[in-house]
Parts: sequence; C-alpha cells; structure tokens
Amino acid sequence: MDFVQQIAKLLAKEVKFSLKDVSSLLAVPPDAKLGDYAFPCFRLGKNPKEAADKLKKKLKLPKWLSRIEVAGPYLNFFVNPAVLAEETLTEINKEKGKYGSQDKGKGKKIVIDFSSPNIAKPFGIGHLRSTVIGNSLYKIHNFLGYKAVGINHLGDWGTQFGKLIVAYQKWGDVSGLKKDPINYLLKLYVKFHRLAEKDPSLDDEARRWFKKLEDGNKEATSLWKKFRELSLKEFEKVYSLLDVEFDSYRGESFYNNLLDKTIQDVGRKTKTEMSEGALIVDLEKYGMPPVLLRKSDGATTYHTRDLAAAFYRLKKYSPEKLIYVVGSPQKLNFDQLFKTLGLCGVDEKKLVHVSFGLFRFPEGKMSTRKGNVVLLEDVLSKAIGLVEKIIKEKNPKLKNKKEVAKQIGIGAIIFADLSNNRRRDIEFDWDRMLSFDGETGPYLQYTHARACSILRRVKGKVSSKVNFETFNLAEEMKVVKLLGDFPEVLGKVLENYMPHHLANYLISLAQAFNEFYHKCPVISDQKHTMKARLLLVDSVRQVLENGLGLLGIKAPKEM
Repeated sequence: MDFVQQIAKLLAKEVKFSLKDVSSLLAVPPDAKLGDYAFPCFRLGKNPKEAADKLKKKLKLPKWLSRIEVAGPYLNFFVNPAVLAEETLTEINKEKGKYGSQDKGKGKKIVIDFSSPNIAKPFGIGHLRSTVIGNSLYKIHNFLGYKAVGINHLGDWGTQFGKLIVAYQKWGDVSGLKKDPINYLLKLYVKFHRLAEKDPSLDDEARRWFKKLEDGNKEATSLWKKFRELSLKEFEKVYSLLDVEFDSYRGESFYNNLLDKTIQDVGRKTKTEMSEGALIVDLEKYGMPPVLLRKSDGATTYHTRDLAAAFYRLKKYSPEKLIYVVGSPQKLNFDQLFKTLGLCGVDEKKLVHVSFGLFRFPEGKMSTRKGNVVLLEDVLSKAIGLVEKIIKEKNPKLKNKKEVAKQIGIGAIIFADLSNNRRRDIEFDWDRMLSFDGETGPYLQYTHARACSILRRVKGKVSSKVNFETFNLAEEMKVVKLLGDFPEVLGKVLENYMPHHLANYLISLAQAFNEFYHKCPVISDQKHTMKARLLLVDSVRQVLENGLGLLGIKAPKEM
C-alpha cells in the first residue's frame, strides 16, 4: 500500500488542493514519535493550528491508521503498525529480488557514457569513480524500468597518440612492449613530456603524426591498432574484477568517418566561422570559449568527436537522456558541448553531465604525464589480499575464502566511492574502507551474512503468513519502516543521479537491524514472535542483497 497516496486521497476530499499537491506537501516528521507522516496546514487559513483541528474532525479514521493527531500547525498521521508490517513484509517476501523495481522508465531508453579510459595509458584509480558511479546508475535505471545502454567511450584517438607514436619510434622496442605493454607505454609517454618541456619541436612532430593517423597512414595506423588491442586486454582484467559490462565499446576512433558530415551538419544547423585559420562555433555570448571543430592544420578535435558521438547516439537509440559520467574538471567542456548541441536543435534537457570529484592521496592529485599513477588493478588486488588476512584471523574455517575475500575487498573499494556525495573529492583511506565496523561496505556485507546465519539456524524456513500484531516494539518498527522506504530511495537516486542516497540508506537499515538483533531475540520459544521476526530478518537480508547489487557489490552469505 502506498500510504502517502492513501493519506493524500483522504485529505484531498476535504481540502481544495489537487491530489498531486497534497502528496507533495506530505512529509515524514523528524521524530518518529510525531507520527509516520505530517501534513502542514499553513495554507488552510490564517490560523494553521485551528485549521488543523477542523480538518482532523472532518476525517474518518480508516483501519490502516491507528490515530491522527494535531501538533501545532501540523496534522500527524500514525500508520497502524500491524498493517504497515503486513503490507511491507508481504510485498518483499513476494517480490524478492524484484522488490523496489518499478516501471517509471517503461518504454524509455537511457544512454549512459561511463568509465571511458584512455588506451595506451594505465587504468588508474582515477577511473574508478566514473566506472562504479556509471555502473550503479546503469543498474538502477534498468531496475526502474528503463532500457539503459552502457557505452564505454574509449579515449582511443587524439593528439596523445601522435605523442606516443613519436615516443615509440624514437625510444621504443617490441620486446619491452610485449613484456608489460601499458606500463611500458606510460614510461614512453612520461619521457616524451619530460623532453618536450625542453624541446617544443617534439610537440610539433607529434601533431604531424596524429594528422598522418587521421589521414590513414599505414605505419601510424598499425602502431595505433597495436596500442589499442594491448590496452583493451589490460582493461578487461579490471572490468572482470569489478564485474562491470558494457553494451558498446565504441570509442572516439569509431566516429572518424562521421566527422566531415558532423561538421557539415553543425554548419547547416547553426553559425560556424573561421578564426585564425580554424573552424569554430562562437559561444562568447553564452560566456564560454568557442568550440573548435577543425584546427588550422585541418585536424579535428575532441569536441568534433563528442558532437559526432552525440548525434550518432541520438539517432541510433532515440534516448530519453544522454548521460555522461565524467569528472567535474570537464564541466566547461560539457557546457560547451551541450550548448552547441542545443544550437543545433537538440533539447538540452536530454543532456546530463553527472560530474564527480577526484580521488586524493596524501601526495596530492595524480597525473599521467608525470607518471605518478596508482593502478586500479593494484588497489583491488591489495584490498583482496588485506581481506584474506583478516578472514584467516577471524574465520579460518570459512569455505571459499578467496572468493569471499574478493567480494569483500572489491565491495569495500566500490562502497568507499559510492557512499560519498559524488561531487566531493575522496580521501583514499585503507583502514576506513576495509573496516568491518562503521559505515563501510564490509559492515553491510557482514550484516547480510549475519541475517543469512540466523536463517540457516531454521534451515531457511520463512513464511509470510505470520501474526503481524506481534510487531509492537520500536526496534522492530524502525526496521519495517526503513524496509518500506527502499523503492522511494531508488527514485531519489534517479532524481539527481546520486548513488550515495542508496549507500547511506543501506547503512541506516543495517544499523537499525543490528540494534533490533541485539535487543530482540529472534530464535525463541515464543513461536508466533519467532515466526514474525524470521520474516523480518529475511526481508532485511533481501533488501540488503537488492541494494548492494544495485551498487555493483556482492552480498556474501558467510564471512
């Protein structure tokens, strides 16, 4: 039962507001003692308290409400605990893995551009944020009825490949490339930048080689293909660990054949002009630098490729939204891209930049050019190794130790990212991430495992046919209410593309469950109470599993 809608219908009969307006005014009081829902009466007359008293007298108390009370200018509604428990727990027991899913996006496609590492460069910790935020949004959109299309827009084109080609020709060799391709290419890239600071002619040479690559030069194309293939093999190791998949790996190079047409289309739909030999879209009146479509040497830019990609996706998928999960330092680039697309007739409301802050280490910001990159694969491997040690100390008899360690270690890294407001920078802290206590991924997984352990004691025998009148303790009802909030929380994530709302909700649920577990014995001689509490335990287990899954985190049954 949707209690907000039911209360809104009750009120709409007596007030002059629409059902939609009444629903939007209903809120959850800051203290549970004040009720489950509150309706403000400020707009019902000059004296809100008097208006609340009058409105209360008009309302008939349905069976699903235990009482209605006036508290100053508010009318507070108390849902019957037995009804709330029955509605919530029965639905979870029935829907199981689908509990919380909705049809909000039925018939609508969403294109999500995420991860998008640069080939021939290491998959650093800096790429984690786009990968896990995008993966979670991809999963949640699908769960809420959308058809999400996940695109890994690989950075496999651009002037950096001119630099790499020059570096490899001057200082590279085949044996070094085969032995450790990505790190070897990184060393060449770093060396190029170090020497280019003293010898600017290297940059000119790199630009010439990138132009050759664009023009299809055999030598340049052969090296580029080799760099790309080796990179994808390395990336796949990381995606396999994170259990992340994509519907498309179309990177920047895919759009090469569409660039001339893109430039022509932009020229037809909005004004372009020449500036110092380059073709641009002037955005000065919008307070932005111009978008460079073609450089003075005839080469295209990343903006040209981004425009080509956007036009291609809009035509191929007809999406409700084009979502780009890219770091906040790229804000201006996306402002320019979206404005140019808008000038070309695209509805800018369809375009969303899901920005995020940086991972920060004690040494400061990372830079590929300087070579101080923390490899994501190394971070994940270290996390798994640390958890293996913890398991050997705490639970040496655990079956499948390596697999569980993998689930916990990787889950810890993912949760440490997603539990933060994505717009903020994150301080990288091993101890906090891997702690089994506090607001961490392992704490959630441990709570799920605890619920599974309780259910194993009764061999998983759980029934939804229980006496819901037995739910009368505050600790029980706090858990029930939180379980009922799960679908609403998922909707909140989608409103502003913020997975941390789900992460924080799961922490609140786990904390409430652990408080219930310590104060309310589940296995007991009181059969009716035990039966009801087992259903509550199983419901918590299910919602934790569903929620963790939507964050891209596994829920181990034993730890």
